[in-house]
Amino acid sequence: MPGKAEFLLAAEGGGSTLKKYLYLSLVLLVLCLLLAGCTGEPEPEPTPTPTPSAAPSEAAEFALACYPEGGFHPITGGNRTNLSLGRLIYEGLYVLDQQFQPQEQLCAGSVQSADGLSWTFTLRAGVTFSDGSPLTTGEVKASLDLARTSTLYAARLSDITQVTAEEGTVTVSLSRPNGGLPALLDIPIVKETGSVPLGTGPYVLSQSEESWSLTARQDWWQNQPLPLEEIPLRTIRETDDLIHAFDTRDIALVATDLTGTNALGFSGSFDTVDYPTSVMLYVGFNVTSGPCRTALVRQALLRAFDRAAVSTAIYASHALPAALPLSPASPYYQEELAQELEYAPQQAAELLAQAGWIRGDGGWTSGRQRLSLSLVAPSDNAIRATAAEHLANGLKELDIQVELRLLAWDDYLAALDAGDFDLYLGEVRLTADFDLTALITPGGSLNFGGYADEQAAQLLQAYRAASGQGRDLSARRLSQRLMEEPPFGVLCFKNWSVLTQWSRISNLTPTQQNVFYGFAQWRIA
Repeated sequence: MPGKAEFLLAAEGGGSTLKKYLYLSLVLLVLCLLLAGCTGEPEPEPTPTPTPSAAPSEAAEFALACYPEGGFHPITGGNRTNLSLGRLIYEGLYVLDQQFQPQEQLCAGSVQSADGLSWTFTLRAGVTFSDGSPLTTGEVKASLDLARTSTLYAARLSDITQVTAEEGTVTVSLSRPNGGLPALLDIPIVKETGSVPLGTGPYVLSQSEESWSLTARQDWWQNQPLPLEEIPLRTIRETDDLIHAFDTRDIALVATDLTGTNALGFSGSFDTVDYPTSVMLYVGFNVTSGPCRTALVRQALLRAFDRAAVSTAIYASHALPAALPLSPASPYYQEELAQELEYAPQQAAELLAQAGWIRGDGGWTSGRQRLSLSLVAPSDNAIRATAAEHLANGLKELDIQVELRLLAWDDYLAALDAGDFDLYLGEVRLTADFDLTALITPGGSLNFGGYADEQAAQLLQAYRAASGQGRDLSARRLSQRLMEEPPFGVLCFKNWSVLTQWSRISNLTPTQQNVFYGFAQWRIA
Protein backbone atom coordinates (compact mmCIF):
# COMPACT_ATOMS: atom_id res chain seq x y z
CA MET A 1 0.00 0.00 0.00
CA PRO A 2 1.17 3.53 -0.50
CA GLY A 3 3.57 4.72 2.13
CA LYS A 4 3.51 8.04 3.93
CA ALA A 5 7.01 9.24 3.39
CA GLU A 6 8.74 11.61 1.06
CA PHE A 7 11.82 10.20 -0.69
CA LEU A 8 14.69 12.56 -1.08
CA LEU A 9 12.62 15.50 -0.27
CA ALA A 10 9.72 14.78 -2.46
CA ALA A 11 6.93 16.74 -0.83
CA GLU A 12 4.21 15.20 1.32
CA GLY A 13 2.12 14.21 -1.59
CA GLY A 14 2.18 11.37 -3.94
CA GLY A 15 1.12 8.20 -2.14
CA SER A 16 1.73 5.46 -4.69
CA THR A 17 3.50 7.86 -7.03
CA LEU A 18 6.14 8.85 -4.49
CA LYS A 19 8.86 7.28 -6.59
CA LYS A 20 8.10 9.78 -9.31
CA TYR A 21 8.62 12.63 -6.95
CA LEU A 22 11.70 11.20 -5.36
CA TYR A 23 13.57 14.13 -4.05
CA LEU A 24 12.07 17.20 -5.55
CA SER A 25 14.91 19.54 -5.10
CA LEU A 26 14.03 20.53 -1.89
CA VAL A 27 11.82 21.60 -1.72
CA LEU A 28 11.83 22.52 0.68
CA LEU A 29 11.02 23.45 1.85
CA VAL A 30 11.75 26.68 3.06
CA LEU A 31 10.78 24.62 4.71
CA CYS A 32 9.24 22.89 2.15
CA LEU A 33 7.85 25.02 3.88
CA LEU A 34 7.11 23.31 3.39
CA LEU A 35 7.18 23.73 6.59
CA ALA A 36 3.93 22.38 6.17
CA GLY A 37 4.98 19.68 4.01
CA CYS A 38 4.29 21.20 0.70
CA THR A 39 4.70 20.58 -2.95
CA GLY A 40 4.20 22.63 -6.00
CA GLU A 41 6.94 24.53 -7.79
CA PRO A 42 9.28 25.61 -5.00
CA GLU A 43 11.62 28.52 -5.30
CA PRO A 44 15.29 27.43 -5.15
CA GLU A 45 16.63 27.12 -1.64
CA PRO A 46 19.01 29.93 -0.77
CA THR A 47 22.19 28.96 0.98
CA PRO A 48 23.79 31.76 2.94
CA THR A 49 27.42 32.63 2.95
CA PRO A 50 27.81 34.63 6.16
CA THR A 51 30.49 37.24 6.61
CA PRO A 52 31.22 38.75 10.01
CA SER A 53 30.28 42.37 10.41
CA ALA A 54 29.22 44.85 13.02
CA ALA A 55 25.58 45.29 13.98
CA PRO A 56 23.58 47.30 11.44
CA SER A 57 23.64 50.99 12.14
CA GLU A 58 20.04 51.53 11.13
CA ALA A 59 16.94 49.82 12.44
CA ALA A 60 14.91 48.34 9.59
CA GLU A 61 11.17 47.75 9.54
CA PHE A 62 10.16 44.18 10.36
CA ALA A 63 8.71 42.86 7.10
CA LEU A 64 8.25 39.42 5.59
CA ALA A 65 8.25 38.10 2.03
CA CYS A 66 5.20 36.91 0.11
CA TYR A 67 4.44 35.72 -3.43
CA PRO A 68 0.97 37.09 -4.30
CA GLU A 69 1.01 35.33 -7.66
CA GLY A 70 1.45 32.02 -5.85
CA GLY A 71 -1.86 32.26 -3.97
CA PHE A 72 -2.44 32.22 -0.23
CA HIS A 73 -4.69 29.19 0.30
CA PRO A 74 -3.06 27.17 3.11
CA ILE A 75 -4.36 23.78 1.90
CA THR A 76 -4.47 23.95 -1.89
CA GLY A 77 -1.60 26.43 -2.34
CA GLY A 78 1.87 25.38 -3.40
CA ASN A 79 4.14 28.32 -2.63
CA ARG A 80 6.15 27.46 0.45
CA THR A 81 6.83 31.03 1.51
CA ASN A 82 3.10 31.79 1.53
CA LEU A 83 2.39 28.51 3.29
CA SER A 84 4.87 29.53 5.97
CA LEU A 85 3.09 32.86 6.43
CA GLY A 86 -0.15 30.96 6.74
CA ARG A 87 0.88 29.75 10.18
CA LEU A 88 0.29 33.28 11.45
CA ILE A 89 -3.21 33.30 9.96
CA TYR A 90 -4.50 29.75 10.36
CA GLU A 91 -4.50 27.12 13.10
CA GLY A 92 -5.06 23.38 13.20
CA LEU A 93 -6.65 20.96 15.62
CA TYR A 94 -3.09 20.43 16.86
CA VAL A 95 0.27 22.17 16.58
CA LEU A 96 3.57 20.26 16.68
CA ASP A 97 6.30 21.30 19.08
CA GLN A 98 10.06 20.93 18.52
CA GLN A 99 9.91 17.31 19.70
CA PHE A 100 7.28 16.47 17.04
CA GLN A 101 4.68 16.10 19.78
CA PRO A 102 1.12 17.31 19.05
CA GLN A 103 -0.20 20.03 21.34
CA GLU A 104 -3.91 20.79 21.39
CA GLN A 105 -4.83 23.99 19.57
CA LEU A 106 -8.38 24.12 18.18
CA CYS A 107 -8.99 20.75 19.79
CA ALA A 108 -9.96 20.62 23.47
CA GLY A 109 -9.71 16.85 23.84
CA SER A 110 -9.80 13.55 21.99
CA VAL A 111 -10.89 9.95 22.47
CA GLN A 112 -9.61 6.97 20.50
CA SER A 113 -11.93 4.00 19.99
CA ALA A 114 -11.08 0.65 21.52
CA ASP A 115 -10.22 -0.86 18.13
CA GLY A 116 -8.11 2.17 17.23
CA LEU A 117 -10.01 2.77 14.01
CA SER A 118 -11.61 6.08 14.93
CA TRP A 119 -10.81 9.25 16.83
CA THR A 120 -13.34 11.75 18.16
CA PHE A 121 -12.11 15.31 18.66
CA THR A 122 -13.92 17.89 20.78
CA LEU A 123 -13.58 21.46 19.53
CA ARG A 124 -12.39 24.24 21.78
CA ALA A 125 -15.17 26.64 22.79
CA GLY A 126 -14.96 30.36 22.16
CA VAL A 127 -12.85 30.22 18.99
CA THR A 128 -13.79 32.58 16.19
CA PHE A 129 -12.63 33.26 12.66
CA SER A 130 -11.30 36.68 11.78
CA ASP A 131 -14.78 37.83 10.70
CA GLY A 132 -16.11 37.10 14.20
CA SER A 133 -18.04 33.97 13.23
CA PRO A 134 -17.61 30.95 15.54
CA LEU A 135 -15.56 27.91 14.60
CA THR A 136 -17.89 25.01 13.79
CA THR A 137 -17.42 21.31 13.20
CA GLY A 138 -18.61 21.86 9.64
CA GLU A 139 -15.54 23.96 8.82
CA VAL A 140 -13.25 21.38 10.44
CA LYS A 141 -14.79 18.56 8.40
CA ALA A 142 -14.65 20.58 5.18
CA SER A 143 -10.99 21.52 5.77
CA LEU A 144 -9.94 17.93 6.50
CA ASP A 145 -11.87 16.62 3.50
CA LEU A 146 -10.20 19.21 1.29
CA ALA A 147 -6.78 18.28 2.69
CA ARG A 148 -7.42 14.60 1.91
CA THR A 149 -7.55 15.46 -1.81
CA SER A 150 -4.79 18.08 -1.80
CA THR A 151 -1.23 17.71 -3.07
CA LEU A 152 0.12 18.87 0.28
CA TYR A 153 -1.66 16.53 2.63
CA ALA A 154 -3.19 13.60 0.74
CA ALA A 155 -0.35 11.17 1.46
CA ARG A 156 -0.29 11.70 5.22
CA LEU A 157 -4.10 11.40 5.40
CA SER A 158 -4.39 8.35 3.13
CA ASP A 159 -5.59 6.12 6.00
CA ILE A 160 -8.62 8.34 6.68
CA THR A 161 -11.78 6.79 5.27
CA GLN A 162 -14.35 9.28 6.56
CA VAL A 163 -14.73 12.50 8.52
CA THR A 164 -18.05 13.15 10.23
CA ALA A 165 -19.21 16.25 12.10
CA GLU A 166 -21.61 16.35 15.00
CA GLU A 167 -22.47 19.03 17.54
CA GLY A 168 -19.16 20.06 19.05
CA THR A 169 -17.20 17.01 17.85
CA VAL A 170 -15.53 15.68 14.72
CA THR A 171 -14.90 11.95 14.22
CA VAL A 172 -12.14 10.65 11.95
CA SER A 173 -12.41 7.03 10.78
CA LEU A 174 -9.31 5.09 9.71
CA SER A 175 -8.55 2.06 7.57
CA ARG A 176 -5.89 0.95 10.09
CA PRO A 177 -5.16 2.05 13.66
CA ASN A 178 -2.89 5.00 14.26
CA GLY A 179 -2.21 6.09 17.83
CA GLY A 180 -0.15 8.97 16.46
CA LEU A 181 -2.93 10.49 14.34
CA PRO A 182 -2.95 13.83 16.21
CA ALA A 183 0.61 14.44 14.98
CA LEU A 184 -0.79 14.50 11.45
CA LEU A 185 -3.62 16.94 12.22
CA ASP A 186 -1.79 20.25 12.33
CA ILE A 187 -3.60 21.00 9.06
CA PRO A 188 -4.98 24.56 8.81
CA ILE A 189 -8.70 24.88 9.48
CA VAL A 190 -10.26 27.46 7.20
CA LYS A 191 -13.54 29.19 6.43
CA GLU A 192 -13.95 29.48 2.68
CA THR A 193 -14.86 32.88 1.27
CA GLY A 194 -14.42 32.35 -2.45
CA SER A 195 -10.98 33.98 -2.39
CA VAL A 196 -8.45 33.89 0.45
CA PRO A 197 -10.10 31.83 3.22
CA LEU A 198 -10.44 33.08 6.78
CA GLY A 199 -8.52 31.64 9.71
CA THR A 200 -8.65 31.54 13.49
CA GLY A 201 -5.02 32.62 14.00
CA PRO A 202 -3.53 35.80 15.45
CA TYR A 203 -3.22 37.75 12.19
CA VAL A 204 -5.41 38.66 9.22
CA LEU A 205 -4.12 38.99 5.67
CA SER A 206 -4.99 42.39 4.19
CA GLN A 207 -4.53 43.96 0.77
CA SER A 208 -4.46 47.65 -0.15
CA GLU A 209 -4.06 48.11 -3.89
CA GLU A 210 -0.74 46.34 -4.64
CA SER A 211 0.39 46.09 -1.01
CA TRP A 212 -0.16 43.20 1.39
CA SER A 213 0.19 43.05 5.15
CA LEU A 214 -0.68 41.03 8.24
CA THR A 215 -2.78 42.80 10.88
CA ALA A 216 -3.03 41.59 14.46
CA ARG A 217 -6.49 40.51 15.60
CA GLN A 218 -7.92 42.16 18.69
CA ASP A 219 -10.30 39.23 19.23
CA TRP A 220 -7.86 36.33 18.89
CA TRP A 221 -9.15 33.57 21.13
CA GLN A 222 -5.74 32.91 22.74
CA ASN A 223 -5.73 36.50 24.02
CA GLN A 224 -1.95 36.78 24.05
CA PRO A 225 -0.11 40.04 23.34
CA LEU A 226 1.64 39.93 19.99
CA PRO A 227 5.04 41.48 19.25
CA LEU A 228 3.73 43.51 16.30
CA GLU A 229 0.38 45.06 15.42
CA GLU A 230 1.22 45.20 11.71
CA ILE A 231 3.62 43.19 9.56
CA PRO A 232 4.23 44.56 6.07
CA LEU A 233 4.67 41.96 3.33
CA ARG A 234 7.13 42.56 0.51
CA THR A 235 6.03 41.26 -2.86
CA ILE A 236 8.51 38.76 -4.32
CA ARG A 237 8.31 37.42 -7.86
CA GLU A 238 11.73 35.91 -8.56
CA THR A 239 14.30 34.17 -6.40
CA ASP A 240 16.75 37.02 -6.98
CA ASP A 241 14.15 39.37 -5.49
CA LEU A 242 14.11 37.31 -2.31
CA ILE A 243 17.89 37.32 -2.00
CA HIS A 244 18.07 41.06 -2.64
CA ALA A 245 15.28 41.80 -0.15
CA PHE A 246 17.04 39.87 2.61
CA ASP A 247 20.52 41.15 1.82
CA THR A 248 19.26 44.77 1.92
CA ARG A 249 17.27 44.11 5.12
CA ASP A 250 13.97 44.80 3.41
CA ILE A 251 12.70 41.53 4.89
CA ALA A 252 13.60 40.35 8.37
CA LEU A 253 13.95 36.59 7.93
CA VAL A 254 14.04 33.67 5.55
CA ALA A 255 13.71 29.95 6.23
CA THR A 256 15.82 27.50 4.28
CA ASP A 257 17.59 24.16 4.08
CA LEU A 258 21.28 25.08 4.09
CA THR A 259 22.24 21.68 2.67
CA GLY A 260 19.57 21.57 -0.02
CA THR A 261 19.90 21.10 -3.74
CA ASN A 262 20.10 24.01 -6.21
CA ALA A 263 20.90 26.43 -3.43
CA LEU A 264 21.51 30.11 -4.00
CA GLY A 265 23.56 32.41 -1.80
CA PHE A 266 22.85 35.16 0.69
CA SER A 267 25.58 37.55 1.74
CA GLY A 268 26.10 39.90 4.66
CA SER A 269 25.66 39.18 8.35
CA PHE A 270 22.80 37.29 9.89
CA ASP A 271 21.85 35.07 12.78
CA THR A 272 21.02 31.41 12.21
CA VAL A 273 18.59 29.33 14.27
CA ASP A 274 18.44 25.63 13.41
CA TYR A 275 15.52 23.35 14.15
CA PRO A 276 15.06 19.57 13.78
CA THR A 277 13.19 17.97 10.90
CA SER A 278 11.95 14.51 10.03
CA VAL A 279 14.25 14.42 6.97
CA MET A 280 16.33 11.26 7.32
CA LEU A 281 19.62 10.54 5.53
CA TYR A 282 20.27 6.81 5.34
CA VAL A 283 22.02 4.00 3.51
CA GLY A 284 19.60 1.47 2.03
CA PHE A 285 20.56 -2.22 1.70
CA ASN A 286 19.78 -4.65 -1.10
CA VAL A 287 18.61 -7.61 0.98
CA THR A 288 17.62 -9.81 -1.96
CA SER A 289 21.02 -10.25 -3.63
CA GLY A 290 24.70 -9.73 -2.96
CA PRO A 291 26.54 -9.65 0.38
CA CYS A 292 23.80 -7.66 2.14
CA ARG A 293 21.45 -10.62 2.00
CA THR A 294 23.11 -11.68 5.27
CA ALA A 295 21.85 -9.87 8.38
CA LEU A 296 25.29 -10.07 10.03
CA VAL A 297 26.86 -8.18 7.13
CA ARG A 298 24.21 -5.48 7.44
CA GLN A 299 24.79 -5.35 11.20
CA ALA A 300 28.49 -4.88 10.53
CA LEU A 301 27.80 -2.01 8.14
CA LEU A 302 25.68 -0.27 10.78
CA ARG A 303 28.84 0.02 12.88
CA ALA A 304 31.00 1.08 9.93
CA PHE A 305 29.30 4.44 9.36
CA ASP A 306 30.84 7.47 11.06
CA ARG A 307 27.60 9.38 11.65
CA ALA A 308 29.24 12.13 13.69
CA ALA A 309 31.60 12.97 10.83
CA VAL A 310 28.75 13.07 8.33
CA SER A 311 26.63 15.32 10.53
CA THR A 312 29.35 17.63 11.82
CA ALA A 313 31.95 17.88 9.08
CA ILE A 314 29.99 17.25 5.90
CA TYR A 315 26.63 18.72 6.92
CA ALA A 316 28.30 21.47 8.95
CA SER A 317 26.27 20.54 12.05
CA HIS A 318 23.02 21.15 10.19
CA ALA A 319 22.05 17.58 11.08
CA LEU A 320 21.62 15.41 14.17
CA PRO A 321 23.53 12.10 14.15
CA ALA A 322 21.09 9.23 14.48
CA ALA A 323 21.28 5.46 14.32
CA LEU A 324 17.53 4.77 14.53
CA PRO A 325 14.69 5.83 12.20
CA LEU A 326 13.31 8.39 14.66
CA SER A 327 14.57 11.91 15.08
CA PRO A 328 16.81 12.27 18.15
CA ALA A 329 14.54 15.21 19.02
CA SER A 330 11.63 12.80 19.49
CA PRO A 331 10.94 11.45 23.00
CA TYR A 332 10.62 8.00 21.42
CA TYR A 333 14.22 7.92 20.21
CA GLN A 334 15.98 5.14 22.12
CA GLU A 335 19.38 6.64 22.91
CA GLU A 336 20.74 3.60 24.74
CA LEU A 337 19.96 1.40 21.73
CA ALA A 338 21.48 3.92 19.37
CA GLN A 339 24.74 3.81 21.35
CA GLU A 340 25.06 0.14 20.46
CA LEU A 341 25.37 1.20 16.81
CA GLU A 342 28.07 3.82 17.30
CA TYR A 343 30.97 3.92 14.87
CA ALA A 344 33.10 0.91 15.81
CA PRO A 345 35.33 -0.45 12.99
CA GLN A 346 36.68 -3.27 15.13
CA GLN A 347 33.20 -4.47 16.01
CA ALA A 348 32.23 -4.24 12.33
CA ALA A 349 35.18 -6.47 11.45
CA GLU A 350 34.19 -9.01 14.12
CA LEU A 351 30.66 -9.21 12.74
CA LEU A 352 31.97 -9.74 9.21
CA ALA A 353 34.10 -12.58 10.56
CA GLN A 354 31.03 -14.08 12.23
CA ALA A 355 29.28 -13.90 8.87
CA GLY A 356 32.00 -16.12 7.37
CA TRP A 357 34.25 -13.54 5.77
CA ILE A 358 38.03 -13.84 6.18
CA ARG A 359 40.22 -10.74 6.14
CA GLY A 360 43.42 -10.96 4.16
CA ASP A 361 45.88 -8.75 2.33
CA GLY A 362 43.49 -8.36 -0.58
CA GLY A 363 40.43 -7.63 1.51
CA TRP A 364 37.62 -9.89 2.72
CA THR A 365 36.90 -13.24 1.08
CA SER A 366 34.50 -16.12 1.57
CA GLY A 367 35.66 -19.08 -0.47
CA ARG A 368 36.25 -17.66 -3.94
CA GLN A 369 33.96 -14.70 -3.36
CA ARG A 370 35.42 -11.29 -2.56
CA LEU A 371 33.49 -8.79 -0.43
CA SER A 372 32.75 -5.99 -2.87
CA LEU A 373 29.87 -3.51 -2.62
CA SER A 374 28.29 -1.17 -5.13
CA LEU A 375 27.15 2.13 -3.57
CA VAL A 376 24.91 4.38 -5.69
CA ALA A 377 24.08 7.99 -4.87
CA PRO A 378 22.65 10.97 -6.78
CA SER A 379 25.15 13.45 -8.15
CA ASP A 380 22.86 16.51 -8.14
CA ASN A 381 23.65 17.55 -4.56
CA ALA A 382 27.30 18.28 -3.77
CA ILE A 383 26.94 17.74 -0.02
CA ARG A 384 25.20 14.42 -0.46
CA ALA A 385 27.80 13.33 -3.00
CA THR A 386 30.54 14.23 -0.51
CA ALA A 387 28.76 12.15 2.14
CA ALA A 388 28.67 9.19 -0.25
CA GLU A 389 32.41 9.55 -0.90
CA HIS A 390 33.09 9.68 2.84
CA LEU A 391 31.07 6.50 3.44
CA ALA A 392 32.84 4.69 0.61
CA ASN A 393 36.25 5.70 1.95
CA GLY A 394 35.29 4.55 5.42
CA LEU A 395 34.37 1.10 4.10
CA LYS A 396 37.61 0.91 2.14
CA GLU A 397 39.54 1.57 5.35
CA LEU A 398 37.91 -1.66 6.60
CA ASP A 399 39.35 -3.38 3.50
CA ILE A 400 35.90 -3.65 1.94
CA GLN A 401 35.99 -3.05 -1.79
CA VAL A 402 33.50 -0.36 -2.78
CA GLU A 403 32.42 0.88 -6.19
CA LEU A 404 30.91 4.36 -5.76
CA ARG A 405 28.55 5.33 -8.57
CA LEU A 406 27.44 8.96 -8.52
CA LEU A 407 24.56 9.00 -10.99
CA ALA A 408 22.42 11.61 -12.68
CA TRP A 409 18.98 11.69 -11.12
CA ASP A 410 17.14 9.63 -13.73
CA ASP A 411 19.91 7.04 -13.79
CA TYR A 412 19.88 6.92 -10.00
CA LEU A 413 16.14 6.22 -9.94
CA ALA A 414 16.53 3.58 -12.62
CA ALA A 415 19.21 1.82 -10.56
CA LEU A 416 16.96 1.81 -7.49
CA ASP A 417 13.97 0.49 -9.41
CA ALA A 418 16.10 -2.26 -10.96
CA GLY A 419 17.76 -3.21 -7.67
CA ASP A 420 21.11 -2.47 -9.30
CA PHE A 421 23.00 -1.73 -6.09
CA ASP A 422 24.24 -3.23 -2.86
CA LEU A 423 23.92 0.08 -1.02
CA TYR A 424 22.26 3.36 -1.92
CA LEU A 425 22.37 6.74 -0.23
CA GLY A 426 18.83 8.02 0.29
CA GLU A 427 17.07 10.95 1.87
CA VAL A 428 13.42 10.82 2.91
CA ARG A 429 11.06 13.15 4.70
CA LEU A 430 9.04 11.04 7.13
CA THR A 431 5.68 12.12 8.44
CA ALA A 432 5.56 13.47 11.99
CA ASP A 433 4.43 10.11 13.38
CA PHE A 434 7.60 8.53 11.88
CA ASP A 435 5.71 5.88 9.96
CA LEU A 436 8.09 3.49 8.14
CA THR A 437 5.43 1.69 6.09
CA ALA A 438 6.78 2.83 2.72
CA LEU A 439 10.33 1.80 3.63
CA ILE A 440 10.04 -1.61 5.28
CA THR A 441 6.83 -3.31 4.18
CA PRO A 442 6.76 -5.60 1.12
CA GLY A 443 5.64 -3.55 -1.87
CA GLY A 444 6.27 -0.28 -0.01
CA SER A 445 6.82 2.58 -2.43
CA LEU A 446 10.32 3.25 -1.03
CA ASN A 447 11.30 -0.34 -0.31
CA PHE A 448 13.89 -0.52 -3.09
CA GLY A 449 15.99 -3.17 -1.33
CA GLY A 450 13.23 -5.79 -1.22
CA TYR A 451 13.09 -5.91 2.58
CA ALA A 452 10.53 -8.35 3.95
CA ASP A 453 10.49 -9.24 7.63
CA GLU A 454 7.20 -10.39 9.11
CA GLN A 455 8.24 -9.61 12.69
CA ALA A 456 9.31 -6.08 11.78
CA ALA A 457 6.03 -5.53 9.93
CA GLN A 458 4.04 -6.67 12.98
CA LEU A 459 6.07 -4.46 15.31
CA LEU A 460 5.55 -1.50 12.97
CA GLN A 461 1.81 -2.00 13.13
CA ALA A 462 2.00 -2.23 16.92
CA TYR A 463 4.00 1.00 17.03
CA ARG A 464 1.53 2.76 14.74
CA ALA A 465 -1.43 1.66 16.86
CA ALA A 466 0.13 2.54 20.22
CA SER A 467 -0.20 5.81 22.08
CA GLY A 468 1.16 7.29 25.30
CA GLN A 469 3.63 5.14 27.22
CA GLY A 470 2.76 2.21 24.99
CA ARG A 471 4.17 4.09 22.02
CA ASP A 472 7.56 4.41 23.70
CA LEU A 473 7.68 0.68 24.41
CA SER A 474 6.57 -0.24 20.89
CA ALA A 475 9.18 2.15 19.41
CA ARG A 476 11.85 0.35 21.43
CA ARG A 477 10.73 -3.08 20.24
CA LEU A 478 10.60 -1.97 16.62
CA SER A 479 14.03 -0.36 16.89
CA GLN A 480 15.50 -3.53 18.39
CA ARG A 481 14.15 -5.62 15.52
CA LEU A 482 15.49 -3.22 12.92
CA MET A 483 18.91 -3.54 14.57
CA GLU A 484 18.72 -7.34 14.26
CA GLU A 485 17.37 -7.39 10.69
CA PRO A 486 18.37 -4.00 9.28
CA PRO A 487 16.59 -2.72 6.15
CA PHE A 488 18.87 0.33 6.06
CA GLY A 489 21.39 2.22 8.15
CA VAL A 490 20.35 5.63 9.48
CA LEU A 491 23.01 8.35 9.34
CA CYS A 492 21.33 11.52 10.59
CA PHE A 493 18.25 13.72 10.60
CA LYS A 494 18.68 17.07 8.94
CA ASN A 495 18.15 20.47 10.52
CA TRP A 496 16.64 23.39 8.63
CA SER A 497 17.38 26.98 9.48
CA VAL A 498 15.80 30.38 10.01
CA LEU A 499 18.07 33.26 9.02
CA THR A 500 17.38 36.63 10.62
CA GLN A 501 18.99 40.02 10.38
CA TRP A 502 21.77 40.55 12.90
CA SER A 503 20.40 40.76 16.48
CA ARG A 504 16.94 41.73 15.24
CA ILE A 505 14.92 38.86 16.68
CA SER A 506 15.25 36.69 19.78
CA ASN A 507 13.28 33.88 21.46
CA LEU A 508 12.68 32.09 18.15
CA THR A 509 11.45 28.50 18.54
CA PRO A 510 10.81 27.38 14.95
CA THR A 511 9.57 23.91 14.10
CA GLN A 512 9.51 21.93 10.88
CA GLN A 513 5.83 22.67 10.40
CA ASN A 514 5.78 26.22 11.72
CA VAL A 515 8.60 28.75 11.44
CA PHE A 516 6.51 31.10 13.62
CA TYR A 517 5.87 28.62 16.43
CA GLY A 518 5.59 30.58 19.68
CA PHE A 519 5.46 33.90 17.80
CA ALA A 520 3.76 35.64 20.73
CA GLN A 521 6.99 35.16 22.72
CA TRP A 522 9.31 36.58 20.05
CA ARG A 523 11.26 39.71 20.87
CA ILE A 524 11.72 41.99 17.88
CA ALA A 525 14.09 44.94 18.00
